[in-house]
Amino acid sequence: MKKTILSALAALAVTVASAQVKPGIEVLRDMDFAPLQGKRVGLITNPTGVDNSLRSTIDILHEAPGVTLTGLYAPEHGVRGDVHAGDHVDNFVDPATGVTVYSIYGKSRKPTPEMLKDVDVLIYDIQDIGCRSFTFISTMGLAMEACAELGKQFMVLDRPNPVGGNKIEGNVVEDSCYSFVSQFPIPYIYGLTPGELAQYLNGEGLIGDNLKVDLTVIPMQGWTRDMDFRETGMPWVLPSPHIPTPETAALYPLSGIMGEINYMNIGVGYTEPFKLFCASWVNADELARRLNSLKLPGLMFRPIHIKPFYGFGKGENLQGVEVYVTDRHKAPLSLTQFYVMQELADMYPDHKAFETADKARFNMFDKVTGSKEIRRRFSRNHRVDDIIDYWNKDVEPFRAASSKYYIYE
Repeated sequence: MKKTILSALAALAVTVASAQVKPGIEVLRDMDFAPLQGKRVGLITNPTGVDNSLRSTIDILHEAPGVTLTGLYAPEHGVRGDVHAGDHVDNFVDPATGVTVYSIYGKSRKPTPEMLKDVDVLIYDIQDIGCRSFTFISTMGLAMEACAELGKQFMVLDRPNPVGGNKIEGNVVEDSCYSFVSQFPIPYIYGLTPGELAQYLNGEGLIGDNLKVDLTVIPMQGWTRDMDFRETGMPWVLPSPHIPTPETAALYPLSGIMGEINYMNIGVGYTEPFKLFCASWVNADELARRLNSLKLPGLMFRPIHIKPFYGFGKGENLQGVEVYVTDRHKAPLSLTQFYVMQELADMYPDHKAFETADKARFNMFDKVTGSKEIRRRFSRNHRVDDIIDYWNKDVEPFRAASSKYYIYE
């Protein structure tokens, strides 16, 4: 047992020594927490808020000299990661620090004046995945709004975008589709770090009713826009149960939109979340052959047979394809699911996605895509050609607008 523990500690030491990137919390610590001296601090975080030694930002700030940690704010999954996806978070006292934990994923998703009465600066430190429908950026934006209204400072401890800083896909959210999974008018894959996104939202007047917050971003050291998360040398802490690896962050936009309509198993409920497209009525070999024949850049498909442990098709024999992202820069990640639906509609006319899927979920599909037009246009012929121009229409305008907020090359 002793040898096992020593081996684990040695492996962690190698990870820390090999890290090429310092997250914002480590940079702040190197500054001796100067921006926080004498201030009452609130912290929005979850288990991903750690340094490269896997030490929680909660504990680091609690022990930081000259800093008074007065409140913790729990997003989806909770500050310590002990809440299941979608479950409401309740207020309680963190046993490790004695600091009150306020829920901002329950009755209120925005910190209230009462929650912030003992706070001078509210800090955000969460590893995101670079996709609009992942709820943590919505939490960040609403917290910025609360701070702007109350004259509080807001600080982001920056972290990498695991999909990279150059990948942008999807239309911006339209008026009829705003929700907690599409809180801001940004593309589905937006190519910014949390700190850059905060600067963009603040600079472009997208916080509340054109509010401005007193914003500070503590940048990373060593991160570049084309960097793969593995290249950072940083430890990956899963931001939610179905994002177990940084590679899964690139798979989430690849299949997650389709997952909203309960049309197929996308790997959730099996060992490959967001990496599969499987159903009982699919011929795996034929689907793989057709998808590979499209020669989609940066993607390969192989036949697979599964029996899910839970979720869609639980206990059934399903078959379909497993997706391999060979080049995340070139791969049309978010359109992949539409290519799958296109080929299946041609193979199985009786199983066209928007004729057989759960119609009660169409509203959520529209919210996730950020537009009712995507479903309307695709439903006509189940062809990607009918949506591709609309899906990509905002990419370059957003790149031009957001690039002035870049912190990293």
